[in-house]
Amino acid sequence: MSAAKTFAVALTGASGMPYGIRLVECLMAAGHTVWLLYSQVAQVVARQEMDLALPSRAPEVEDLFRQRFAGTSGRIRVFGREAWFAPPASGSNPPDGMVVCPCTMGTLAAIAGGLSDNLIERAADVVIKEGRKLVLVPRETPFSAIHLENMLKLARLGVCILPANPAFYTRPASVQDLVDFVVARVLDQFQVDHRLAVRWGDEP
Repeated sequence: MSAAKTFAVALTGASGMPYGIRLVECLMAAGHTVWLLYSQVAQVVARQEMDLALPSRAPEVEDLFRQRFAGTSGRIRVFGREAWFAPPASGSNPPDGMVVCPCTMGTLAAIAGGLSDNLIERAADVVIKEGRKLVLVPRETPFSAIHLENMLKLARLGVCILPANPAFYTRPASVQDLVDFVVARVLDQFQVDHRLAVRWGDEP
């Protein structure tokens, strides 16, 4: 198991909520601490895609995830959108890395523009300025020229743009296999150990 670290995971209102929830589970299962941030629209998407009711109050969300992933060894802390005294809001206490999964084009544009109108945007800004790893998992198609220009701007700053594009060479047998493939690629970016998908060239 890799050394315990702290990762900020932001859930925004793009389709693809199973990716984000599975990512939280895997990070906690690997013994890491998760700082969870989520947008108001993420609550709508979680209910639509997973029948998952994310409460509006951070303590209630913490209880929900602790119960949902009770068998993991990691920890979770949840922060509201306007929690400006939360650790990820300051460069004096940045996470080891951050993932926005799924990431809306609006959130991506705000990060590319250096905006900090909510805690998700501010946390991403902190991670970039402090030289930590930031991974964005956009789930949109097709991409417009505006989307691509924003992604290129961020990529040139060292941000990892990791679209939610599952592969089929692994012969996925379920939707969960497709989800796990994308989550595995995110975990690889942070060198977090996992066994979610067979690697190319390895025996099944």
